[in-house]
Amino acid sequence: MTDQAVDTSGPAGVAGASGSKRPSGATPPQFFGRERELRALQDDIGRAGLDTLAGRKAARARVLLIAGRPGSGRTALAAELARRLAEPGDYPDGVFRVALTDHDGARVPVERTARELLDLLAVPAPPGADEDELSEMVRAAFAERRALILLDDAVDAEQVDPLLPDNPDCLVVATSTGPLTGIPGVRPCTIGGMDAGSAVHLLARTIGQVRITVDPRTAETLTEECAGLPAALTLVAGLLAARPGASVADVTKQLRELPDDAEQPTGARPLARAFRLVHDSLPPAAARTLRLLALAPAGLADAHTASALAGCSVSAAQTTLDDFVRLGLLRSNGAEQPQYEVPGCLAPLLRALLEERDRPAEIQLARARMLERTVRQLQSCRAVTDPEGSPARRKLAGLPRSLRFPNPDAAAEWLRIRQPALLASARLAVQDGELDTLARRLVAALVRALAVHRGTEEAAPELYGLHALVLDVAERRDLHREKAAALLNLADLDARTGRTQEALTRYRAALDAGRAANDLYATGRAMESVGGAYAELGDFNRASDWYGRALAQRLTQGERADEARLYGRLGAVHSYAGRYGEALRNWRAAAAGHRRLGDLPAQARATSEAARVQEYAGRPQESLHTCREAVDLARRAGDVRLQGALELRLADTLDRLGDPAAAGLHRAAADRLLGE
Repeated sequence: MTDQAVDTSGPAGVAGASGSKRPSGATPPQFFGRERELRALQDDIGRAGLDTLAGRKAARARVLLIAGRPGSGRTALAAELARRLAEPGDYPDGVFRVALTDHDGARVPVERTARELLDLLAVPAPPGADEDELSEMVRAAFAERRALILLDDAVDAEQVDPLLPDNPDCLVVATSTGPLTGIPGVRPCTIGGMDAGSAVHLLARTIGQVRITVDPRTAETLTEECAGLPAALTLVAGLLAARPGASVADVTKQLRELPDDAEQPTGARPLARAFRLVHDSLPPAAARTLRLLALAPAGLADAHTASALAGCSVSAAQTTLDDFVRLGLLRSNGAEQPQYEVPGCLAPLLRALLEERDRPAEIQLARARMLERTVRQLQSCRAVTDPEGSPARRKLAGLPRSLRFPNPDAAAEWLRIRQPALLASARLAVQDGELDTLARRLVAALVRALAVHRGTEEAAPELYGLHALVLDVAERRDLHREKAAALLNLADLDARTGRTQEALTRYRAALDAGRAANDLYATGRAMESVGGAYAELGDFNRASDWYGRALAQRLTQGERADEARLYGRLGAVHSYAGRYGEALRNWRAAAAGHRRLGDLPAQARATSEAARVQEYAGRPQESLHTCREAVDLARRAGDVRLQGALELRLADTLDRLGDPAAAGLHRAAADRLLGE
């Protein structure tokens, strides 16, 4: 085999990690070799397909597939191909990369992949949208672009096909273990290990040419023991670099003496042996920390994550993580507060070793410590936005310095960088099912942090997923109050994005859960929301019925603000239904309720709506009198915009009554007020 390649920036740049994203800020990789494969892939772009041979323009984007085992450098090759294709400006709209396999080996749902692509494209995706809607949005977004899409670690064609743009000006590069049967016209470029020359070159870059020169034959033997896999070579090179006194022959002998894991496929055994060699060379505490990193959500960790998992200090964890980077066991983004990534090809080996060496109770305790630390960081992230002297800030001052943020901007940046890991942590905690109390606290803290730093509108897609996780836990544990709250939150997001029928179903389910919990707030809120959903659907009879039920409950509880609001809602739906007498009574009741509360602007608005109903009912003189009353209330409230709007309504009413002079005066007053 010739023209092999490796993507490496030293020991940190493990080549061929599958299903992973290079952390933001990471040192750009250095690449060499694989020229034959790169030429073949580039030639394949222009290869005539069935459409071209038939004289038709290709209907979809071309798909290039790079197939190889984890650790073979398939992701590195795909990234280098994307870089070379994008560099001359052939794809001016950019390169977009997403992973199709989670760090725990699970396939990523198409819905989540589509959301990631839309996020990279800066296209807002509605919360709660299903796979079909999101896939269509992805195709529409790429329809007018000339872009390159890198789909890393695809499990099968069903993951890839929904994301293919109906645009031949786009190009899709996919990586996978094997062929993607089901997508026509795809010829995989299959890669294996590196040739001896390139493999020795990789070793020399890390340990220095001198140690290779003194024993070149043994260096070649070492590369054969690693089957030329870039990931395995990176590990043994890191080990040699950490042991300046060890010879290449020593490490080769140790590697050869390690037994193969019979449970591993034949092609994966060299990487498994190299990983076991490096792991067994570590001090016991460091080896345990490494194994526990298998629990890091999305394979992403920082010093706090490692500290909580291992039960050590943050500074000790930081030192250990940096040592792992030098050994090629982790990647680092190189930031001031670095984030570390477990290479995807090592993740299953870590998980297997953790289950083999550590007791289940110790693993669960480590997971609980990590979740508890994450909850405290999220609470600190939110609390730093509160005013000085507030209870939250006083509580924040009592936390260790390492858990505090210097200012809201630093907290927001931490949340942005850690968001993928935090969302993955929430999903894993809920799926685990053994730590539901911690999972609920984690989700609640993450919801609050996202809401305060990003706002509920911008963070709506993430909040939707988090509320769904709360619902999962509540249903599993029969927590009716939490179930009602989660259903109400999900329904609100459904209603906001126009899925009114889905919202209605959830509001009614929330009502049942609220009744089971004897939660008067939840039941009242659900009944009012059911009324709102029916009003949105144009069923004003059912809307007024449900608003009436909600109002009856509020009246028994003496909640005056809610009563006034519900009277107004009843007035609105009766107006839409043409029941002007009922509408007028309810708007007057709403105005009276706001008067008792001392809310002059709300009283003015309710009074103006009563005037509108009188106008609809064909009583213009009464409408004129009521509208003047509303103008006076708005003036007393100091609400200039409302006063101006009511002056315009007065002018329209006077026009209909045949008094254009008076109408002109009121229009002039409205222009002056609205101009101010």
